[in-house]
Amino acid sequence: MIDTLLILLAASLGAVALVRRLGLSPIIGFLVVGMALGPHGLALLPQTHGMRQSGELGIVFLMFTIGLEFSLARLLQDRFLVLVLGGLQVVVTAAIITAVAWYAHLGLGAAVTVGVALAMSSTAIVSRLLLEQGEVSSAYGRAAICILLFQDLATILFLMVLPAMGDGGMTGQAWALGSALAKGALVFFILLFVGRLLIRPLFRAVAVLHSPEVFMLAVLTVSVGAAGFAQDMGLSLALGGFMAGMVVGETEFRHQVEADIRPFQDVLLGLFFITVGMLVDLEALARLWPAVLALALALVAVKGVVVLALTRVTGSPTTIATRTAISLAHTGEFGLVILFLALDTGLLGGDAGQVVLMAVVATMVVAPVLIRYSEILSKHLAGVGLPSTREATADNVERVAEDLSAHVILCGHGRVGRNIAWFLTEENMEYVALDLDLVRVSEITEPGERVSYGDATQRHILVAAGLERAQAVVITYDDPRAALKTLGHVHELRPDVTTLVRTTDEEHLDELLDAGATEVVPDTLETSLTMAAHVLTLLGVPVARVAERSDQIRADRYRTLRGVFKDRKDRHDEDQLRVVTVPEDAWAEGRSLEDLALSRHGVAVTAVRRNGVRGADPDPAMRLQAHDALILHGDPEQLSKMERYLTAGGEPRDT
Repeated sequence: MIDTLLILLAASLGAVALVRRLGLSPIIGFLVVGMALGPHGLALLPQTHGMRQSGELGIVFLMFTIGLEFSLARLLQDRFLVLVLGGLQVVVTAAIITAVAWYAHLGLGAAVTVGVALAMSSTAIVSRLLLEQGEVSSAYGRAAICILLFQDLATILFLMVLPAMGDGGMTGQAWALGSALAKGALVFFILLFVGRLLIRPLFRAVAVLHSPEVFMLAVLTVSVGAAGFAQDMGLSLALGGFMAGMVVGETEFRHQVEADIRPFQDVLLGLFFITVGMLVDLEALARLWPAVLALALALVAVKGVVVLALTRVTGSPTTIATRTAISLAHTGEFGLVILFLALDTGLLGGDAGQVVLMAVVATMVVAPVLIRYSEILSKHLAGVGLPSTREATADNVERVAEDLSAHVILCGHGRVGRNIAWFLTEENMEYVALDLDLVRVSEITEPGERVSYGDATQRHILVAAGLERAQAVVITYDDPRAALKTLGHVHELRPDVTTLVRTTDEEHLDELLDAGATEVVPDTLETSLTMAAHVLTLLGVPVARVAERSDQIRADRYRTLRGVFKDRKDRHDEDQLRVVTVPEDAWAEGRSLEDLALSRHGVAVTAVRRNGVRGADPDPAMRLQAHDALILHGDPEQLSKMERYLTAGGEPRDT
């Protein structure tokens, strides 16, 4: 027993580490372990009843976690996308695959099971990659998540009727399905009633003991007890786990329960996927691989076309519809759950079962690649539709920005972009905001808000937004790769323009500065400074000292703004930063900063940008060249004098 456990743990460690290194889902690693060490591989893992039961417990905890995270509010908020787009995707895809499977001489129950299983995509893979790429809140990410939410609901409903799918005869099956749905509704209301009546008081009583062990035992008792009750009623264990999670998710203990259950879920879920891998017959794979490959390719094509058509019909642009289709053109863990139960009950088996199972695994292997490169693939696959969409989007952006000059281009109109837009409006400064979230753009109702749908990482969109006339560009993306791409176009088209970039942390700070950013503002730095200031103030440290320390840190970090934070007490309230570009044949061309002696007139040179490369605290011996951009700090009147001084020379005089 110990030898088997050691082999299992060591193989899982190596396989999961390898697939993580390759950027794939750990699910793939567990499946590979099961295939390699199972009875059809090296036969190092026995296909025992205990291991299968452990795998079923993994399903229970997976569905329990899904129940915890199930959001009725999110369902109601995005009900059109979830119910219409998601519902049509599952129904249409399942119907097409069911028809093909029935034509291939599978029984009706087996055909429906295969159709529903293959209609599902991987919530785990898609959501993780969307988070990594910073695209969860984008229009394409939102559509994908809404479809996945309905797939989760469809899985729950199908798990109610799956135990009845093998009954013989059309009349018998109809009666069994109706009975299963009635039992499911009864179990749901019983668990909901008992849960609201007993579970919250139970967890409150347990929480008073301040014992993590007792709390964990309470979680396990509730989840396994609900699963056992569902099984006793003739339904699946997974359904009971989901319902228990949904009830617990309504309590104030949801987040603590989710954190405590995670280790059990991950370990047992890994065992589940290993048991699924053990079902794959490698000898059959060697014989049936052409059919597996054909089914995998057909599955990707069918799901992609269905999602593309439905997303376009529901009003999404071609680019968003294509990316959504590419990202969901695979099958996921819920498909494996359904197939595992179908194989376990004998509803599906033989070569047909092996072909379907291995095709699902194949699509899950390629899913991360499809999602990561969905933008590039969409440009090739959308074909004729993209040029017209591209031109229409650019024309719309150009109409919004056509009468603007010396304005600010906001790349992103999320929470950060909206706040910046508010400040600009308060100062009567013009701006145009670009965002890829169609819903967010359509919700703009305030008069005077210049917000347009458009991808600021595209050169032609920046041109349409009036980059040649803009005085500043502000990039507020969560995704550093998108920020770098936008910076590349800005540097190429307007190397002299002031560019401010927001980043979530300091990991990509130097890379963004090297790409041409005038300044980079990390969320982590500003959050920590604000929290530290509050803590010190509440602990009795004088406010002036707290402000001085914050200014010192900002002066060290934001080199462009260093002059702003120096001598704070003596600084005038009206002082400004201004970017002044040295024109050709200007008087200052060829002269050093030391010769110009701008500091004698109360103006500080905080940075100089040359050929798109920023130099903070420039050397006084540095000689200016045409098209150099000087970032000056001082009184507005003096700044205007220095601008004329740099161009025409002479001694600045007071007016």
